[in-house]
Amino acid sequence: MSKWSHHEEALPEGTRTISATAWDDAEKGLYDNTPTLPVLSPPSAAHLDEKKAAVIETYTTADVTVAPPRPPPAKKKTGPKPNKWILFQLWFNTYRKFFTFVTLLNLTGIVLAACGRFTYAENHLGALVLGNLLMAVLMRNELFLRFLYLISIYGLRSWAPHCIKIGVTSILQHVGGIHSGCALSGAAWLIYKIVDIIRFRALQHPSVIATGIITNVAVIISVLSAFPWIRNNYHNTFERHHRFIGWLGIAATWVFVVLGNTYDIKRGEWRSDANSLLSAQELWFAAFMTVFVLIPWVTLREVPVEIEIPSPKVAILKFQRGMQQGLLGRISRTSIMEYHAFGIISEGRRSGVHYMICGVQGDFTKDLVANPPRTVWTRELKFAGVGHASAMFKRGIRICTGTGIGAALSTCIQSPNWFLIWIGSDQERTFGPTITRLIYDNIPAERMILWDSKKRGGRPDSVKLLREVWDSFGAEVIFITSNKQGNDEMMQGCRAAGMHAFGTLWDF
Repeated sequence: MSKWSHHEEALPEGTRTISATAWDDAEKGLYDNTPTLPVLSPPSAAHLDEKKAAVIETYTTADVTVAPPRPPPAKKKTGPKPNKWILFQLWFNTYRKFFTFVTLLNLTGIVLAACGRFTYAENHLGALVLGNLLMAVLMRNELFLRFLYLISIYGLRSWAPHCIKIGVTSILQHVGGIHSGCALSGAAWLIYKIVDIIRFRALQHPSVIATGIITNVAVIISVLSAFPWIRNNYHNTFERHHRFIGWLGIAATWVFVVLGNTYDIKRGEWRSDANSLLSAQELWFAAFMTVFVLIPWVTLREVPVEIEIPSPKVAILKFQRGMQQGLLGRISRTSIMEYHAFGIISEGRRSGVHYMICGVQGDFTKDLVANPPRTVWTRELKFAGVGHASAMFKRGIRICTGTGIGAALSTCIQSPNWFLIWIGSDQERTFGPTITRLIYDNIPAERMILWDSKKRGGRPDSVKLLREVWDSFGAEVIFITSNKQGNDEMMQGCRAAGMHAFGTLWDF
């Protein structure tokens, strides 16, 4: 006897499926580079009402039970190639637009300053450096981003046209482009400033030149360590250099600002009054930058955790304290190193608990299974993911694969206006009773589709499935959490079909 999801009635007939074997790991969030697979005809299945089972006919000979064979693989189908304009639009997204605009704007300023046509830069080079670095810090600060989401949600959801909500959500999701652009531009302005100081080194005190060079080196190392190739392939190296060298850069910046603004190059002596220092823009930029860097770390706590291991591939972490939907949390075994971000599942702020789903992939998550800790370090101030913006919309779809349920589930639990589609392999056995209970206790059958690719013989045609639900549910937007291949497939299909969708980001 085999149990099927009672939500199969919501699936469109003739939905295309893909071989289950190679998709198992991808659906669990463990594999990102699945090759193109042959298409299978969907297996026939009976459907019964909620909490009832459907029986697959079997043939028994002696004591051996034999299931009917699966249909042979169909001839490989090659779908139409994605439209090049759509591919370009998805590539040149809001992140890259922000990065390009910020970088070109600052590059124009540097060129004008070098040509002597930017008077402000001649007198406030330090302010241009620190202004860019402050903006870079703000675009990655948990408190500031929560504030942006707050004013966007409560300021727009009751009156704003749909196009404005879509635009604002895209901005909120892609502010990392401002972060990257401002960080790179700040380093460029800093190089320009140091070159300018060295050119007129006869007028400068040696200590100003020395601290300027140290600041320059620290900031450049911090910026370079965050390049995508380094961040994605050498995460610990990125974290170590971006964080600790970045902190050294902030300390050096303070010394550089204080020395640079108290040394009078016209008289060749140090100023004794504090007015010139307190009136300097650079000082206040440095002060705000330091405050916003410290805020998240002030909320750092070592908290108790209960770990459930329903399968060797997944660990479910349980924490005290209920949470809003759409948030993510960073956890670590140590106080300052190896932080990893996971989506937060909670039934609401009054529920008293929240959960994280950790797919076993790297050393950190493998160790959670092999050696479960009793406590972990986390910042109590959680940061908002794009799912947090779901509160702006009247109705939407949250589609996810595998461990992506960790980022998606809270939205559908806490809002009756969101439809859940979860594509995975043997979800109940892989993710265990806790996640199963959270789903069935909080989301009615008519508001979700649970697709078990192992029982169904493969994945569905995700775009066709989304189209069906989009029309029947009256959705305004789709949020996608999947591996890269699944994300690209759905984003391209949704764009071609005219459905507004926001996918997973890898921060480029």
